[in-house]
Amino acid sequence: MPEGWLDFEEPLVEVINRIQELGAIGAKDEVARLRDQAARLKKKLYANLTPWQRVQLARHPRRPHALDYLERITTDFTELHGDRAFGDDPAIVAGPCLIEDHRFIVIGQEKGRDTRERVRRNFGSPHPEGYRKALRLARMAERFGLPVLTLVDTAGAYPGIGAEERGQAEAIARNLREFAVLETPVIVVVTGEGGSGGALAIAVGDRVLMQENAVYSVISPEGCASILWRDNARAPDAARALRMTAPDLLEFGVIDELVPEPAGGAHQDWDEAAALLKRAVLKAWRRLAKLPCGELVANRINRLRGIGAYQA
Repeated sequence: MPEGWLDFEEPLVEVINRIQELGAIGAKDEVARLRDQAARLKKKLYANLTPWQRVQLARHPRRPHALDYLERITTDFTELHGDRAFGDDPAIVAGPCLIEDHRFIVIGQEKGRDTRERVRRNFGSPHPEGYRKALRLARMAERFGLPVLTLVDTAGAYPGIGAEERGQAEAIARNLREFAVLETPVIVVVTGEGGSGGALAIAVGDRVLMQENAVYSVISPEGCASILWRDNARAPDAARALRMTAPDLLEFGVIDELVPEPAGGAHQDWDEAAALLKRAVLKAWRRLAKLPCGELVANRINRLRGIGAYQA
């Protein structure tokens, strides 16, 4: 497959390549016919995606990341650094900004675009200082009466020795507790991968949104397949069993709203994907802005307690 395309998109790639070939020789009528065919094929391909295909789209190398969205939906974003205890973690980007005329503190997980940037940002897997920076900014938002927007996109928190020595589990647990009682509106958007505690540490909010082709789970499909079947090749089966897609999680009540993406996924049109995300965020903000802080916190805690079902 050409770079940037997924295996299941092969029929569409063939049509697009044919359009380019015919366009080069000026066959306008045939090009017009094939463009109509490509539009129908694209609609059909993406209307019935399997869970594994959605995982592939969530991980797509051209999928927009936090900084790509911030460039398009915010103005006056000023990145703040450091946890005031150990250092800075580039896997977490955070700071104040404007979304239209509303002031926010935004916190996002950033994977990086090229190889050097991905290494610098640890492929979007935060260290404890990243989570402590996120909490510092969330408390700043509470102090100044600003809403918090978090953009979740991580395969998981970094599990290395250094991260564990600096209290990775404690940092995640503290964020879960503190975000649950934060006295300011918190809007969460899962934009790509929502991986286990690494995602949850910035995903406790009043409204949890999820992009159409994002995924959110306690474990990756590959990790699940290696545990259940001792076979990573069964990751597609695990993706189906985990029920990790946005439609599934909306049905379960784990998330509150599904944010649509452009045809073919957010990577096909960053500007449209950002516009759809911005619209959903502002809609959530208008809903939450009417509620007093005490009611926000009570509703947030009740929402968390209401997730899942069990028998005594």
